[in-house]
Amino acid sequence: MPPMRLQRFLARAGVASRRQAEVLITSGKVKVDGALAELGMSVDPAKSRVTVGRTVVRLATRRWLAFHKPLGIVTTANDEAGRRTVFDFIDEVTGLTYVGRLDVATTGLLLLTTDGEAVHRLTHPKYHIPRRYIALVHGVSTAELAVRAAGQVKVDERPVVPTRVQVKPGREGRSILEVTLVEGRNRIVRRWVEAMGAKVERLARISYGPVRLGDLRPGEWRPLTPAEERAIYHAIGMKPGEAA
Repeated sequence: MPPMRLQRFLARAGVASRRQAEVLITSGKVKVDGALAELGMSVDPAKSRVTVGRTVVRLATRRWLAFHKPLGIVTTANDEAGRRTVFDFIDEVTGLTYVGRLDVATTGLLLLTTDGEAVHRLTHPKYHIPRRYIALVHGVSTAELAVRAAGQVKVDERPVVPTRVQVKPGREGRSILEVTLVEGRNRIVRRWVEAMGAKVERLARISYGPVRLGDLRPGEWRPLTPAEERAIYHAIGMKPGEAA
């Protein structure tokens, strides 16, 4: 592998996005072969010894996984309360990070990858990556929920702007709400529904960008197909492996 810019190396290794890597370098947290690193320097992935703090960084093979997060599982590497995390289900987690956190009560599609720059772009509002959710909702009639969802609803004084909304009647007075958003504010679907005077009983993410949950069962994961990887990089304006 040819030499590459240090920022790109750190992003490819899953340490941080390129911009975050620049902050690490300028703050003196990165060393190359024992010497403080400088912005713009290049490293040899096969020979250079790169450290962030006391951790030796190695270039991980690029991996993309789709995981069906079960109910009650936390989206983090380590949990102080000792709860199971998404990484407890994955074989070989070196370099993996998740794309867009799901809260403990939300199930569905979670993408994981070793490509730090791709994570940055997939979660940044600038790139308008669609996330599709399906929710079981109660507290407001289906007809009224449809009216409210079609209007302007604000969370934290900012409007929530779905690109697609579908509301259908469910059992026992509940509604089935399907919504596509291109933003990832914390607990945004639940807070949006609450702002409409209703409450989410169950919530699942069923797609992220071009990747769909499909028939994955809770707790199962699979590698993305080459076509899915290409579609992801196309959506965020990158070439596979690039950390622009």
